[in-house]
This record gives sequence, C-alpha cells and structure tokens, in this order.
Amino acid sequence: MAGGWSRDGAVQDQIDASVQDAVRKARDQMPTGDSLSECEECEKAIPLARRDAVPGVRLCVACQSAQDESAALTSFNRRGSKDSQLR
Repeated sequence: MAGGWSRDGAVQDQIDASVQDAVRKARDQMPTGDSLSECEECEKAIPLARRDAVPGVRLCVACQSAQDESAALTSFNRRGSKDSQLR
C-alpha cells in the first residue's frame, strides 16, 4: 500500500514498535523479588495463593486494583477524534 513519502511497510513497523514498547513497559512494571506477607498500603495480610501466583507482590488485591485504576486515569487518549486534532 502506498503511503505518500513513506516506504512500504513503514506503518506496520510503527505498529510493531508500539507493541514492543507496551510489552517492555508492562514487563518493567511487574514486581520482582520476594513477596511481602502484608500489604505496603493497608497492612492487611496478603493471601499465600496471591504471593505464590505473583512473585514480588507488594500490595493486596484491593490496593493493587486502586493503584491500577488511578494509573489508567492518568493515561492520555492517542485515538482522539480527527476533529479535535484539527483545532
């Protein structure tokens, strides 16, 4: 497919690079090391099943969910409408 001044496959290369960046970011955010037996935030006990399932876990499910939710709200929308990009 012709893309103006770009070479063939340039769009796919950009998509692949974006996916690789997202995977790298997700892996960097995964906890490492020994799991805690108590949550860093609320100090409630972290169940053994969670500690076994997620190596290096630091937060209970409730605190982790709250943290993930607040992180999702601070992201930006890359897919804004074309109309909003033209203003």
